[in-house]
Amino acid sequence: MLDIKSLYYPELEAFITENGFPKFRAKQLYGWLNKGAVSFEEMKNLPKNLIEFLSSSCYISVANIEKKLVSRYDKTVKYLFRLCDGEYVESVVMSYRHGYSICVSTQVGCKMGCTFCATGRSGFSRSLAASEILAQIEAAQKDLEIRISNIVLMGMGEPLDNFDNVIRFLKLVSSEDGLNIGMRHITLSTCGIVPRIYDLAEYRFGLTLSVSLHAPDNETRSKTMPINNRYPIEQLIKACRDYFDITGRRVSFEYAMIDGVNDTDECAEKLSRLLKGLNCHVNLIPVNTVKGAGYKKSRADRQRAFTEILNKHSITATVRRTLGSDIDASCGQLKRNYTEKI
Repeated sequence: MLDIKSLYYPELEAFITENGFPKFRAKQLYGWLNKGAVSFEEMKNLPKNLIEFLSSSCYISVANIEKKLVSRYDKTVKYLFRLCDGEYVESVVMSYRHGYSICVSTQVGCKMGCTFCATGRSGFSRSLAASEILAQIEAAQKDLEIRISNIVLMGMGEPLDNFDNVIRFLKLVSSEDGLNIGMRHITLSTCGIVPRIYDLAEYRFGLTLSVSLHAPDNETRSKTMPINNRYPIEQLIKACRDYFDITGRRVSFEYAMIDGVNDTDECAEKLSRLLKGLNCHVNLIPVNTVKGAGYKKSRADRQRAFTEILNKHSITATVRRTLGSDIDASCGQLKRNYTEKI
């Protein structure tokens, strides 16, 4: 069966005409797919013979809402979606003054094994198709009756470990004929697969690259992020500098602040030296409480002191506002808790 929602428009047009149907039917079909249609039968302006052909040869990826949580504090919405094969992924919709942002998953689980991450502690099942990433956005928009304007690929999974499907998704979601969400409104997060950072740079997308750093040196980073054993911090930072030189896009660094692990003044000074001269922004994130991890978030005074040291060295840094704290809004927690009960 053909995954029809993952096709670029020229591919869809070729598929339709090669099977004996008029070219204009492709445009009608593409319109329905981008409106979030979940079945061919609801495409009322398509003839019966085309609907029968599509139903027998193609499928439409959908993300069915299995569970939905809404924060009492800030209206953040967390979804647990069930995919066509029964696997589960999570997405989070956040409301800001500038509009709605969604954090989407790119894999079912994750191979990277970061010790502070609920997703990594649950193992890996498979990567998502481009259509399954799109389906998360469409399902959330339909359920909330909103238009999402910003996308963060920072949910379950490592986007650069699912490189080809993620590239296809980026092109589809930014297409004027699709959801038309511009690249400058998209952030892609990676734990640091260095060769793929160079591959991504060659596309010269206008998106924001966000690198999960979480430590200022190899010893500390390797304890929490196994990927660092393969691509040490020196290689990663060089790749980030090269990424900026190639694309002209400022790099963002995620830094989960863990009490007594990476939040000392010494760590802040090391991080300042590591990032010196790089056009970047550091997001300091009080670490989430994950069952079995044993980590505690840094105290508020530590967060302030760390920020001040970075700023003193001309490194732009801010502490990220926590959203959805009452609904376990960081990805991986809802799926893990839900699947452990069934």
